[in-house]
Amino acid sequence: MNRTPTHRITVCTSCRHKGETCKPGYELIAKLRTAIAAAGDSIAEDFEITGTARVAACDRPCTVAYHATRSASYLFGDITPDEDIDALMDFARQHDALDDGWGGPVEVPDMLCASNLSRVPATIMAIEDCMERVS
Repeated sequence: MNRTPTHRITVCTSCRHKGETCKPGYELIAKLRTAIAAAGDSIAEDFEITGTARVAACDRPCTVAYHATRSASYLFGDITPDEDIDALMDFARQHDALDDGWGGPVEVPDMLCASNLSRVPATIMAIEDCMERVS
């Protein structure tokens, strides 16, 4: 059954300061996809791994963001594809297990603590049924 992904890991794929594509970013995407597939049932089946240009942390390459529906988002920088893949997978499992993704330092693997650039609370957008506003 195909499900809409509710978890997304986004990797920066351009190095603005170098003016070129980020080869380590593409390498990290491939390694994460392989690791997610190999994890089997130990990780949610609805993880999507994507790349995007310019995550806005160009002084901290490779940059990786974790997002989930109704969950806090995290941004990590200075990620090394060969060294940090296990920590990224551990965090994916932990992030998935949290109801709102709002983990403290205990939930972030030690290898990623120094790389944690931000944690943004979940937002739930309300859309008004009526365009009239009460003054």
